[in-house]
Amino acid sequence: MADLKKLCESLGLKNVQTYIQSGNLIFELEQPEPISVLEARLQKAFSEAFGFGIPVLIRTAAEWADSIAKNPFLNEEHLDIDRLHLTCLKELPSPDLLEKIKTFQYLPDRFEIVGRDVFIFCAAGYGTSKLVNSFFESKLKTQATTRNWKTVMQLNEMIMNK
Repeated sequence: MADLKKLCESLGLKNVQTYIQSGNLIFELEQPEPISVLEARLQKAFSEAFGFGIPVLIRTAAEWADSIAKNPFLNEEHLDIDRLHLTCLKELPSPDLLEKIKTFQYLPDRFEIVGRDVFIFCAAGYGTSKLVNSFFESKLKTQATTRNWKTVMQLNEMIMNK
């Protein structure tokens, strides 16, 4: 992760922090830049530096906090937080794809889509669920990345402490 941090700093990102080995980054920008432009710039730099394509999905601090606040599963009593996950979608899915995906049910696992976020409850754990990135990417025609709720909250804490 040290190489990733150095690369990001060389690209002008400030106060870069990493969390665990899955490419989570917290950073600040000196100059505002459209997110789509920054995502493309980082993706190109990562590909050149590391020799393989790495999808880049960026959320602002405000978007991250909003995602946490909108998790519909947090209102359920006796819910095991360790079974919650957040899947971030690169793009907002089209209304027709959102309707089609509602027909897929893999109970007892459940999901709710709110904007570019998919909130997932995996009764037996994410490792046994069919509600994984490839499912959402194929059904919603956009890139996705998933974090467990512990990681979501740890990243939020890092953002809040910046």
